[in-house]
Order: sequence, then C-alpha cells, then structure tokens
Amino acid sequence: MSTYTIGEIAERSGFTASALRYYEGIGLVSPATRTDAGYRIYDDDTLARLAFIDRAKQLGCSLEEITDLVGIWDGERCGPVQRRFHELVTTKIADAQRQIAELTAFTGQLHSAATHLSGQPVDGPCGDGCACVAAPPYASEPVPIAVGVKPDDPPIACTLDAGSMPGRLRDWKAILDQATSRTAAPDGALRVEFDDDIALAELAALVTAEQNCCAFFSFAITVDTRGIALEVRAPDGATDIVTSMFGQPV
Repeated sequence: MSTYTIGEIAERSGFTASALRYYEGIGLVSPATRTDAGYRIYDDDTLARLAFIDRAKQLGCSLEEITDLVGIWDGERCGPVQRRFHELVTTKIADAQRQIAELTAFTGQLHSAATHLSGQPVDGPCGDGCACVAAPPYASEPVPIAVGVKPDDPPIACTLDAGSMPGRLRDWKAILDQATSRTAAPDGALRVEFDDDIALAELAALVTAEQNCCAFFSFAITVDTRGIALEVRAPDGATDIVTSMFGQPV
C-alpha cells in the first residue's frame, strides 16, 4: 500500500492541508502513522475515505451528516453506508424541490411587482393607491384545461404564495406516485401515464389549480387506447421545473 505525506495527500485528494488537520481534529480522518519526527503519513485507505467525504460534500451533506456516514463507513460494509447515504440524498431531493418551488413562487411575485411598478404613477405622493405600496392584483378565477393550447408566452413564474407551496407539492406527489410510466412525447411534452383507477376528477382539479398559478405550463389529460395520461408542456426555459415536479422521462 502506498504512503503519502500531508502535502501529497492534499494534492491527490483536493483537500487543503489545513482541512486535513481540521478533519483529524474532529475525528473524520486520521493519518495511518507518524514518522519519528511526528510528521503525518497517510495511505490509500485515507484517499478512499477522503473521496467519499468529497462526494458527500458535493451532494450537500453537512459535516454532522458526513461524520455519521463515516462512522458507518468504519464498519467496512458497503450496504449500510449506501442505504444511509440514499436516505440522506432522497431527503435532499425533497428539500431541493421545495427550494425550487419557493424560488419559482418568489420569481412570480417579482414579475408581478415589476409589471405593477411599470405602470403610470399616481399624481402626487406615494400612498395607499400607488404601485409602490399596493400589492398587484392576482387572478382568482381558475384557468380551464386547454388541450393542445399553449398560452401566449407567459413569464416562467408562479404566483402561488410560499406558504401554500408545500401543500401543492404534497398533492402532486400523491398523484404522481400512482404513475406507471413517464415518456417524452414527439412534441417535447412529458407524458405521464396512469392506471385506469386514477381519480380523474382529482387530477383535473389539480391541473386547473396549477395552471392558475403557473400559466407557462400547458396540460392535456388524454384518454385513448394507450390509457389515461397527463401531458405537460412548457417553454424551453422551464424544462428543469417540469422534470423536478413531474419526473424524468424513461
């Protein structure tokens, strides 16, 4: 097994020497041995551990989570490590999707405010009736499902308030967990197929609510010889939002 000085292990791992000393101090990494003069000596096992730590950092794991993972790693069995890592990453997917949804909602509020502020100012000082103080009006009537019809270049934004977003995402998850397949349609739409026992009324209500706050989406619920499906279309700039909400085609 090869051995390395702290400078060599830093160069090979991408971690700085100061980071390695810090990790040693908190018990994440230890040198394999030390020379008579007290210099740290590392080995290939340390490189493998550092590669694992780096991977966990890239996926957003906190230092506390990494310490937990490394403790399982020391058991020298991959299965428990992989299962725990999977749990952490799955949780972070949900967190990332919630953050995307919240940022999308905030972007919609900014777009609406910008449109409101671009209008003619009041004749006089700012007050209750001016755009600087009054919030922009939001549509309250649901938008009907338009099969095959795409809105005229609406902004890629959501007007749903951040407080309502978690509930909306839970509603979509409950429906989408029943999906049997996801495929890419020839026109670029995402086609999500369901079994015949899917609650169509519930799906239609959710689609209507979603299009009411995210007008850049275009939905079509189809029932034909292929079965029941939801087709989702969006502008090129919203493809990441489609996949984060509705899943990847396979």
